[in-house]
Amino acid sequence: MPVIAIRGLHKAYAALEVLKGVDVTAHPGEVISLIGSSGSGKSTLLRCCNLLEDSQQGEIVFEGESVRWKGTGLSRQPADRGQVARIRTNLAMVFQNFNLWSHMTVLQNVMEAPLTVLKQPRAEVETRARALLDKVGIGDKADVYPAQMSGGQQQRAAIARALCMEPRALLFDEPTSALDPELEQEVVRVIKALADEGRTMLIVTHDMRLAADVSDHVIFLHQGLIEEEGPPEAVFGAPKSERLQQFLSASQSG
Repeated sequence: MPVIAIRGLHKAYAALEVLKGVDVTAHPGEVISLIGSSGSGKSTLLRCCNLLEDSQQGEIVFEGESVRWKGTGLSRQPADRGQVARIRTNLAMVFQNFNLWSHMTVLQNVMEAPLTVLKQPRAEVETRARALLDKVGIGDKADVYPAQMSGGQQQRAAIARALCMEPRALLFDEPTSALDPELEQEVVRVIKALADEGRTMLIVTHDMRLAADVSDHVIFLHQGLIEEEGPPEAVFGAPKSERLQQFLSASQSG
């Protein structure tokens, strides 16, 4: 059974149609990268998947459970807020700009959601949080505040925070685009290690090397539609569509 299945997804902001009927399926342990130029709908698709944005048409199925909707078109929204909370808890999102709470230490950031949302015992959560900070290479930063850390360290803390919820899948929205190249590699190493562990992941990225290295499947979005998709060796090694060829050429020259 797929962890995530998106079928015929449409998303619009008033008259602007951003997604025009997109299908994405992520099976357990599968890493899917979403690539495309700015405005192609990549991040919007990820936010719809996590129910941070309401879509106007199409189906979102999490581990066989379909999201229930009420209303139609621009007034469509999830019918069951409890279902939304449950699904979102299992689809942990890592944002481009870290989104750490500045008034909390790194350890407190990582522990907060399991304590308040899942109501798990503090001792159990702290043990798991410290192990995860070690795992992403910042165990020595547990008691510092985000402002005292580099961008790469903050993003690794955000990944540890996502993992502490023990999610069924991880959603990465441009996890390295706010970082300079040296710090970017710190985060790429962590993402590669997670892929090697068999984590289910959807990754929106501008980093074609990352997409090529970690993905089982790559989707190229263009103007709200899937222009081309397939295994990374096909998408990057033998692109069929002229638009994808142009995009990859521009990415390499950039």
